[in-house]
Amino acid sequence: MTLEKLKPGTSARIARIDWDALPPADAKRMRALGFEPGVEISMAHHGVFGGRDPVAVSIGRMTIALRKVQAAAISLDAA
Repeated sequence: MTLEKLKPGTSARIARIDWDALPPADAKRMRALGFEPGVEISMAHHGVFGGRDPVAVSIGRMTIALRKVQAAAISLDAA
């Protein structure tokens, strides 16, 4: 499963990130924020408009907004 499909309030571990699917600037920002395999992540909420973009995820004490295309590059293992 990928991150954009995770239900709000649910946690999982990052299994893999397809860095090649992301623009270099996005990949650099996400790495700096702690997006790495093995990290526990939880879905805070999905956007309220049509495409449900952006999504808000929590890593540690941070809540970070991501576009669905960014979240789709993150594969998860169930926590």
